[in-house]
Amino acid sequence: MAAASLSSLNGQHQFRFHALGTSNTVLFRAAAPALARQFHETVLRWLAEFEGRYSRFIPDSLVSRINAAAGRAWVESDPETEELLALCDWFHWKTGGIFDPTAGPLVRLWDYHAPQPALPTPETIAHERRLVGWSKLERAAGRVRLAEAGMSLDLGGIGKEYAVDRVFEMARRLGILNLLVDFGRDLRAGGQPPEGGDWRIGLEHPGQPDSCWAGVALKETALCCSGDYQRFVEIGGRRYSHLLDPRSGQPVHNGVRAVWALAPTCTEAGILTTTACILGVEEGLRLFEQTPFAAGCIWSEQGLFQTRRFQHVLSQEQRSA
Repeated sequence: MAAASLSSLNGQHQFRFHALGTSNTVLFRAAAPALARQFHETVLRWLAEFEGRYSRFIPDSLVSRINAAAGRAWVESDPETEELLALCDWFHWKTGGIFDPTAGPLVRLWDYHAPQPALPTPETIAHERRLVGWSKLERAAGRVRLAEAGMSLDLGGIGKEYAVDRVFEMARRLGILNLLVDFGRDLRAGGQPPEGGDWRIGLEHPGQPDSCWAGVALKETALCCSGDYQRFVEIGGRRYSHLLDPRSGQPVHNGVRAVWALAPTCTEAGILTTTACILGVEEGLRLFEQTPFAAGCIWSEQGLFQTRRFQHVLSQEQRSA
């Protein structure tokens, strides 16, 4: 993780850094410079440990060791890992199995970073799908194991959002009430910005990512976005999303370009956006409506669709702009 210096002016503080595969920013107000420095140091130290434990790209991380021992041995875990896996268990149930952190074999199969991406065969997809299944991840007190050789745990669908929530909680424990945590545009806001009012956040236009089509006002809530408008690959003239449906083993292809979600925590907002992208407009909106305190907006090739609560938050911001 790249080091990040703390900049301060009149009690307002911020630090920007690269970690978890993206660019991140933390903006906050603190009562004293010493408190700002303590928060800054605590966040960077915790994030370095978190990434070192859960990144599948680090050979000696806990996730890499769990994957290497698949089908053979148990691997010792810790309370934070047990908490994170318990959240995975809950959201796997909540999404009807669409959120599945054991989809690592499919993620490897659809390698968008390859110099010359190629389509896997139906036989290969079927083989890898047999290695996916949350129920095959075995948990016991202080240890965890993947039941079958070739299985792979990938926490990329929850790790960054979980980290946002943990950093937000660190701030609150230190008495820092006014802050915005932004990890790669996965956000959680509390209190007020320096100018007062709510935190105003622009929503990127899927067709023109350098511009915003609207904005929302955040107050004690989280906002996440998922979609294929920036992360995709074209093979044989067809666009393939980076989002995979573990039920089919295939990239999502339902006309959804982007989904935004508001929820009490960043973890929940992130899971909702990805799941709605995979479900499509009708089922995605139903998921939002059935989730307490959540709101959603889906931009698809058929048009723009919003839940009532999201439309209210959006219209409130539009009137105040």
